[in-house]
Amino acid sequence: MIRRILMENVGVVINDFTSIGDSQFEKVNRKKASFLKRDAKLLKVGATGKVHTIDKQLDDTEKVTYSVHYTYFIKHGNHYYLEEEVESRKAVYYGGVIYEDVEEPIPAMEPGVDEEEYEGGERLEYRYDRHAAVQYAEKWWNSYNPAYKKFENDCTNFISQCLLAGDAPMRGYPTKGKGWWMRNQSWSYSWTVAHSLRQYIPNSSVGLRGKLVESPDKLKLGDVICYDFEGDGRFDHTTIVTGRDADGMPLVNAHTYNCRMRYWNYEDSTAYTPNIKYKFLTIMDDR
Repeated sequence: MIRRILMENVGVVINDFTSIGDSQFEKVNRKKASFLKRDAKLLKVGATGKVHTIDKQLDDTEKVTYSVHYTYFIKHGNHYYLEEEVESRKAVYYGGVIYEDVEEPIPAMEPGVDEEEYEGGERLEYRYDRHAAVQYAEKWWNSYNPAYKKFENDCTNFISQCLLAGDAPMRGYPTKGKGWWMRNQSWSYSWTVAHSLRQYIPNSSVGLRGKLVESPDKLKLGDVICYDFEGDGRFDHTTIVTGRDADGMPLVNAHTYNCRMRYWNYEDSTAYTPNIKYKFLTIMDDR
């Protein structure tokens, strides 16, 4: 019964956007507003649901956790592309009626630390393989490589994996507050914490490193964007550039709320606030 109700509510393909109600398709309407600012057109939306857990309560209500996989077919100038996103939700059902249906909040981040320089004896010279980093981001955007630990807040762990796939060298083991590494079921703060990676990349002088650029159009494929949603100085989220729209602006892949080819500014996200701040990091190597 729960699965049938879920599919009736989210197992749809939407073509006529004029009939979409704000409460029923809030996410789609946020997308529409974002696309209008870019003069992009949302041609079709698909949404499929998957139930993960059903917990029957003593009062006969059922608490359900599920995910919705959205696909957005977009036309921007002469450029067509497919954006995808997976949203985690929880709902309460009773007698075949949905009484609550909300998006799961983003899990809290570890506090992390600011980067301390560390030279060490690891391999430091490298050439960043942007193509390999993007390939990894495309392969694993909606799944989890079993070679790595999965985190509840997985965005920076995923970006670190992408950078490593691009041949960026780890360094600093075993000190958690130094370098950038994952090894023997342990890891540095910079590997998993958004704020720490944002501090590490522009402050590192060897191995994985980068520089801040002033605007997103300066980024290349395989570069990194850091997000401070509240504008309080602590960065909450990290993405990797995997494509460009018709204006040359970045499209990104990310974990936690898994997505691919999403427009870089996250204005359509429930985490977005008017105080949001970004840092744009282009990766440097030894070429």
